[in-house]
Amino acid sequence: MQRIGFIVLPGFQVMSFAAASVFEFANRELGEPVYDVRVISETGGSIRSSIGVSVATEPFDDTNFDTLIVGGSAVVGALTPGVIRFLQQALGRCRRVAATCTGAFILAEAGLLDGRRATTHWNRARELQARFPNVKLEEDRIFIVDGPVWTSAGMTAGIDLALAMIEKDLGADVARAVARKLVVYHRRAGGQSQFSVQLAGPVAHRPSLRELQSWIHEHPESDLGVEALAKRIGMSPRNFARTFTRELAVTPARYVERARVEAARQWLEDSRTSLDEVAAACGFGSAETLRRAFQRLLRVSPSAYRDAFARSHGTRKEVRA
Repeated sequence: MQRIGFIVLPGFQVMSFAAASVFEFANRELGEPVYDVRVISETGGSIRSSIGVSVATEPFDDTNFDTLIVGGSAVVGALTPGVIRFLQQALGRCRRVAATCTGAFILAEAGLLDGRRATTHWNRARELQARFPNVKLEEDRIFIVDGPVWTSAGMTAGIDLALAMIEKDLGADVARAVARKLVVYHRRAGGQSQFSVQLAGPVAHRPSLRELQSWIHEHPESDLGVEALAKRIGMSPRNFARTFTRELAVTPARYVERARVEAARQWLEDSRTSLDEVAAACGFGSAETLRRAFQRLLRVSPSAYRDAFARSHGTRKEVRA
């Protein structure tokens, strides 16, 4: 049996426990207690979360854990020297140590991320990099595995991290079955982007540009060159490119590429349409152009992305001419 220790600090976020359900359902799937999940803290006893809900914890001791997982805390003083020492000893005693969301700050404080690749919630990524320059931060990843150290993005990404652990321990079939029971995708790979173009990027101040942003996402197969887009909102190409870049902090061409990749992701998740047809439907022109864009932005091939994220395939809309 593998012991999984969830370290909680005062002010922890309840959502960080979502990953615990992954191990619970793995036990149910196999019909036996493969994982023994413990909730632990430095002192033990009741630990209050950020929302006010408290959980009972066991104190740190000499128990050998296969895996330790830590979430973040917004409470000043929550991270104590005792917690740091416990984590510093963990790599010598545990097979793997992990952090979800801002728990990466705790691993970094303990020195466990020095020289390692890591990720965290996108909204805190630059702060992590500034405070801990020895971390090889990749701020737009769902989760990252660097040797025995695992880190994930925002809270729900902890589910993806835990599913990846299940897959490594028990195989892909068990991980898929657990994902189905949790009604989540099996599974977002570590290289997947944390957020969509529309959610991640700024929104233009000008109403005409805001409407154009939506139109781009709704018509990825259209002519989305600078001249065509400029004409659509009645601006000269030069002024349009300058204004678009100033308001959205990205060139029109780069924005269009990201929007088309996002559209292609949806096609790959929802259908078995050929790559040539997906490329045409999303404005790439050729499967090779689609492949290059995926590798550049998502660091994964379209085929590998489909293998990781394809849902049960019903009928999707016809490919647009």
